[in-house]
Amino acid sequence: MSIGLAIILGFFIWFVLRCLISGFYTVDQNQRAIVTSFGKAPRFGDKTTLDDPMSETLRDDEKERYVYPLLHVTPPGLHFKFPWQKVYKVSVATQTVNIAYDPDSPSANQEGTVLEAVTKDQLNTGLKGQIRYAVSEKNLYACVFGVKRPISHVMGYFVSVLRERISNFEAPARTVASEALSASSHIPGISINDIRKNLSELNRQMEEECLSSIARYGIQLDAALITEIDPPAEVESALAAINTAHNQVSSEISIAQASADQKIVQSKRAVEIETLKAQAEVQLLKQLADQLVIMKKNGPDALRLYLRNIKLKLFGQAKKIIVEAGK
Repeated sequence: MSIGLAIILGFFIWFVLRCLISGFYTVDQNQRAIVTSFGKAPRFGDKTTLDDPMSETLRDDEKERYVYPLLHVTPPGLHFKFPWQKVYKVSVATQTVNIAYDPDSPSANQEGTVLEAVTKDQLNTGLKGQIRYAVSEKNLYACVFGVKRPISHVMGYFVSVLRERISNFEAPARTVASEALSASSHIPGISINDIRKNLSELNRQMEEECLSSIARYGIQLDAALITEIDPPAEVESALAAINTAHNQVSSEISIAQASADQKIVQSKRAVEIETLKAQAEVQLLKQLADQLVIMKKNGPDALRLYLRNIKLKLFGQAKKIIVEAGK
């Protein structure tokens, strides 16, 4: 065999092994892939994330910074690539982490279990909870090529927003009808009580604030669930005593309000009963007047006879009759 033929045969074998056999790859059900050709990812022309509704959550100044091209995404299944192509696989499965988790320093925040934040009244509190996140298929460019460690950026963004919300949190405004009740359930100057009573509102605000994470980093925060807010140990007992005393006052106010409401209802019922009695008596008088008018029309003596019969009936029921002298 000549050297030239051996080279050709060797190249053919290499080509078969390199391009045909090793060119096949699979993408799992919970994965998505981007295939680049000579380092360039396939795009949808000149379309960017600004052409997608995901960018509506960004401010105007942020839209100038977070602009990424929209890419063709390889779906799950068996696929083939050429040697000059490279495959980037990304898991799109939903994952859950503690809100205190620091990807760059796992030992931080008490081994990733408690996140510290300062409340409006300068209390250093400990927060516990979880967040669920998943890579967004809409913006894989930001997740794969735009940000080196997307989860680090997302967690940092989430923690900064959460701490800002905790430091400025105020209880939602109440209606006028519930002002009296809210006055008895609010301790001015202790914002941690407001936060504890409105955890669902805080979680809702966090979800709204983090909607822009898709356009920023290509990661979607599905839900934020803050479960515990604990004050410092040195003020826990004092805060518990304040809450206990306030609860007792609130209980007394509630009992007084219930008693007052009951009396108001009873008074309204008594007024209704007396009104019905008066209406019944008026109705009887009207019927009597109608009868007298009819009797008068029947003759001049009819009314006189009626009055005489009434007097006789009254005399029959009386036990004692007083008659004037000379009558």
